[in-house]
Amino acid sequence: MTQRLHLVFGGELTDPARNVFKNVDDLHIVGIFPNYAAAYDAWKNEAQRTVDNAHMRYFIAHLHKLRDEQAETSPTEELG
Repeated sequence: MTQRLHLVFGGELTDPARNVFKNVDDLHIVGIFPNYAAAYDAWKNEAQRTVDNAHMRYFIAHLHKLRDEQAETSPTEELG
């Protein structure tokens, strides 16, 4: 079975109308979750916690979509 990992992260934006972080060194990594439902719950919790700051945004990144399972693996991917 393929794992469908999701990363939840957020931070302060330079402008609420753009997805550009003010300082990437200050990103809040909430965690990596085994499914979308768990990631959504974590995202919603952080988004609601920071609702009073219009510049704060949290995102869900679909880590499983960053890999092309049909592509041949590189030598580094084949290491242990």
